[in-house]
Amino acid sequence: MINYEEELKKYHPSMDVNEAEDAIYSRDLTDMTDILKEMMKEEKKNRKQGNS
Repeated sequence: MINYEEELKKYHPSMDVNEAEDAIYSRDLTDMTDILKEMMKEEKKNRKQGNS
């Protein structure tokens, strides 16, 4: 049987939409676009060094 008093003690309200949005956008997450840009930058740098 469910003990409602115990379940209420475990309850944490969900974030407000604005709080969730701030938490998400404040993190510096790397996505595929960032990875590809970095790879292209490295490749360009390596080509310049090889041609010099």
